[in-house]
Amino acid sequence: MRHTLLLIWLLLVTSLHAQTRQDSLYASAVPASGAGTESPEGRYILRSTLFGAGFNNVLETYLTPLEYKGPELRFMHEGMRMTRLMDGKVSGQHLLQVMASKTRNPARNGEMYTGMVSWSYALHYQFALRENLKLLAGPYIDLNGGVVYNRRNSNNPAQAKAYGNIGASGMLIYKFHLGNYPMTVRYQANLPLLGAMFSPEFGESYYELFVLKNGGQHVKFTSVHNQPSLQQLVTLDFPVSRAILRVGYLCDIRQAKVNHLKSHLYSHDFLIGFVRNLYLFREKRQVSMPEKQTPF
Repeated sequence: MRHTLLLIWLLLVTSLHAQTRQDSLYASAVPASGAGTESPEGRYILRSTLFGAGFNNVLETYLTPLEYKGPELRFMHEGMRMTRLMDGKVSGQHLLQVMASKTRNPARNGEMYTGMVSWSYALHYQFALRENLKLLAGPYIDLNGGVVYNRRNSNNPAQAKAYGNIGASGMLIYKFHLGNYPMTVRYQANLPLLGAMFSPEFGESYYELFVLKNGGQHVKFTSVHNQPSLQQLVTLDFPVSRAILRVGYLCDIRQAKVNHLKSHLYSHDFLIGFVRNLYLFREKRQVSMPEKQTPF
């Protein structure tokens, strides 16, 4: 685990060094347009890359009735830009997450491996509560896929994960100064409301499902009654030299009960990475934006 965290830190330092060099190239090319407005010649873009490590609690009753607990690694990439919807007051956010965990049962004699890839896109209407405080709210969609593999099982060793949702997303952004340093705190919550999920039926093997082609309901409707889930993210952005560093905490609660099978993934991750604020012109030329001029 310590070797993995060291590798993540080395990748982050390398990325920050490259970021600092690139920002210096664009330091004299900042456009003079007003802060937080959509220009007819281009648009603002925020991009962030985060690496995280933490703890995961996994339950998959298709494989075992026991909870497995252990370390987790996560990668997160975010892109956020202003759109032209509703007079330019709506921002679009896409979020890509990749997580992997190695967990053990309470007796420490069994291991389970989990890998998930998640993508989401949200549209947020921006309410300016104060000059330095914004509330963002709107709908979002997500797509999720992965696998849970249990080394102790010989008949059914793995469970495939595939589901998608439509839900509500909210965000609170607060900007302040600590001395002469500009800082930004952000809290975001995504709540799935309606969706669909693939699942084998209770006691049904994948051989029966795909080879023998047994009938059954393998795609189930989901909502808050059988998939009560919530993802929460808190981040803090602050400058380091010419780069913007981001640290954060992610609480990702995913649980479901379909086809008489229960499952959950409880993730708690601490994140660190960097942020880029860009201005994209129509001819695709990018320039870095100072923190005080970004609309996010």
